[in-house]
Amino acid sequence: MADEERIVPMRLQKFLARAGAASRRGSENLMTAGRVTVNGKVVTELGSKVDPLVDEVAVDGVVVSLADGAVTLMLHKPAGLLTTMSDPFGRSTVAELVPTDRYPGLFPIGRLDQDTTGLLLFSTDGNLGNRLLHPRHHVLKRYVALVESMPTGEQLERLRAGIELDDGPTQPAEARLLSGEEARAARAVLQEPDPPEGSRQYRAAYQRKAARRHVVEIGLREGRKHQVKRMLEAIGHPVAALHRTAFGPLELGCLPRGAWRLLSAEEVATLHRVAGSE
Repeated sequence: MADEERIVPMRLQKFLARAGAASRRGSENLMTAGRVTVNGKVVTELGSKVDPLVDEVAVDGVVVSLADGAVTLMLHKPAGLLTTMSDPFGRSTVAELVPTDRYPGLFPIGRLDQDTTGLLLFSTDGNLGNRLLHPRHHVLKRYVALVESMPTGEQLERLRAGIELDDGPTQPAEARLLSGEEARAARAVLQEPDPPEGSRQYRAAYQRKAARRHVVEIGLREGRKHQVKRMLEAIGHPVAALHRTAFGPLELGCLPRGAWRLLSAEEVATLHRVAGSE
């Protein structure tokens, strides 16, 4: 940190963003919500300034400083959680699994559907998050999907060429059918839905249908709502379970379901490179 940055008073929201508490806009939201204190007093005025050498700034009672810097982490998201930091209806969210008490400005980079599992990135760096999601950077997200029946080579080629959806044509996707050990490894991380309640005959029919499911790996460089599910539905193979294995250069690996870990400096630098910010 340069000396002049430490001794020159700066706007509070700029200080919070540089300290990694949140993005600039997120820092303004923290202030207006009354969650920021300076020297023990709540400050909501967006024009307020602080002297980083003298003033003590805290978010939700946790002191932050310029030495803290931005934080980026990955979560292995389980099924059943909304990808939001709060829900007005009291439903369970991913915020319950990440250390918001330690890093109050954390926000998810993109979304996973409530029933979708796998790699979900969080950061206090708003610029990084925005660049990773911007369409012009074409950051690859890779998934494994458990689908009804086995897609043909021709159907998978349609995905690779780009397919027409109700909101326009998709970009070409990476798509392949998994088999053998790859398929077994994918099934181990996919959270398949529980068999429905019903008669013995009904449950037996469901199990026979489930036995005909196959695993497809698909990679996208765009991120429309429910896109993987919609693309596979369009070729006649509805998704029974979906799991994200990679975001850009980062792979989920063996991180346990529901667990998170901080990214290393090298991993964050790699994200910046693929996002075009270095």
